[in-house]
Amino acid sequence: MSETMNLRQMPETMTLHRAVWAGRIMSAFVVIALVADGTIQLSAPAQIASMLQETGFAMDLTRVVGPIILACAILYAIPATAVLGAILVTGFLGGAICAHVRIGEVGSPPEIISLLLGAMTWGGLYARDPRIRAILPLIR
Repeated sequence: MSETMNLRQMPETMTLHRAVWAGRIMSAFVVIALVADGTIQLSAPAQIASMLQETGFAMDLTRVVGPIILACAILYAIPATAVLGAILVTGFLGGAICAHVRIGEVGSPPEIISLLLGAMTWGGLYARDPRIRAILPLIR
């Protein structure tokens, strides 16, 4: 009887293991994208300033936005603060989407990228964190 139970649990364990790794990969992609964006904001503000101006923001905000993005990435990458990080990342990306909608760039590449990163933020967290799966049991 115990062999039958072990054989039944094995596919579930393998599936969960694969989901956790998929979540880690998605989360790593999000962190890499955010760190790259934050670093560019800090190291090359002249190139970013024109994009900020197009969306109606002041040029000197790159020095503020860069550290915010980096802080969000760090909070999301640390398992103990990942949920807070995901909330902050989603808020930041939502603001980016809103800025583009405000200037009439609906469906623009920055909007689509922000939307995909937001979905990957929560998808990755859902796949890698059992606390989120317990709160929101989508797959049984």
